[in-house]
Amino acid sequence: MAKIQMKTPLVEMDGDEMTRIIWKQIKDILILPYVDLKTEYYDLGLEHRNETNDQVTVDSANATKKYGVAVKCATITPNAARMTEYNLKEMWKSPNGTIRAILDGTVFRTPIIVKGIPPYVRNWTKPISIARHAYGDIYKATEMKVAGGCKAELVVTDKDGNETRSLIHDFKTDGIIQGVHNIEKSIQGFARSCFNYALDTNMSLWFSSKDTISKTYDHRFKDIFAEIYENEYKSKFEEKGIEYFYTLIDDAVARVIRSEGGFIWACKNYDGDVMSDMVSTAYGSLAMMTSVLVSPDGVYEYEAAHGTVQRHYYNHLKGLPTSTNSVATIFAWTGALKKRGEMDGINELCEFADKLERACIDTIESGVMTKDLYLISTLENKTQVDTTGFLNAIASRL
Repeated sequence: MAKIQMKTPLVEMDGDEMTRIIWKQIKDILILPYVDLKTEYYDLGLEHRNETNDQVTVDSANATKKYGVAVKCATITPNAARMTEYNLKEMWKSPNGTIRAILDGTVFRTPIIVKGIPPYVRNWTKPISIARHAYGDIYKATEMKVAGGCKAELVVTDKDGNETRSLIHDFKTDGIIQGVHNIEKSIQGFARSCFNYALDTNMSLWFSSKDTISKTYDHRFKDIFAEIYENEYKSKFEEKGIEYFYTLIDDAVARVIRSEGGFIWACKNYDGDVMSDMVSTAYGSLAMMTSVLVSPDGVYEYEAAHGTVQRHYYNHLKGLPTSTNSVATIFAWTGALKKRGEMDGINELCEFADKLERACIDTIESGVMTKDLYLISTLENKTQVDTTGFLNAIASRL
């Protein structure tokens, strides 16, 4: 059988631990037999990031801007324990944070729904997509410890050297301080990405923040969304029969739990980080959650929403069997291949990606699944398989 040809490379960002193991298996078992795969490869494994002083992460993000589509494996964000384990030069920042800061845009995370895996919130019969702003807030924060007897102020110096000051706190005892920021251009890009995604998917859009408390910072998000919606998108939404509305994040949480799903929930960066984990877990498994970063200028970076599955990796190194769910990582590949096919006009590549996704879902719905799904599946006839056995089962249907 002739392999499907590609015109333009994908940017391929390899990762760490167990997801690095299944990354290679996915390519070998499910993609390379059918696709003449063209990628520009970047090793974002922690050892190589350390060797290059994290320059490889920056290079991979810039390559994504060049080629327009990337697919990324899960990576380690080091903590103190990882400093020792990997003999690191320094505690490198989150690769995702670095890439998102360069690309800007919005991360859309959507659960993969299959029969036999009921959500823990029983009335969620449709998927909920989380749209997470990918710039600023605590991910680019400046932090300090403060000794008692110090006074902390917010100081803004204009281009002429004039200062505007606002007291943060007069510390009588020791404390801590954090400064966060955002830029209006990024917030505008976030809003437009959300409105465009809603139109593309024909789903209503919610946006939530805490503007009653954060009367300048969060309120500016709210105002920008409202201005762009009224001036650019309102008539388009009305034509589609979908709606946009703003609500406090407190109210949004209550409404989400009572809903049936089937909408996009837009959140600021940290809110989206937390809520996407809550939503994915409530639908059954973090390994059943797609994630794509969409930049305002039409660049796409696909990844799994979960981490590197550290515990499984340590078992793998000991020669013990593992049953790691690879679905989200497979869907990262299919999302990237599909988008590459759309951009380059290669229908065969889009069709292949659709069939691979269908093979994944059919495999699980037939009762063949990894341990995480086996423990929560309501199917009567089900079989638990190991990491490679699951990929082989998908390959047999593909």
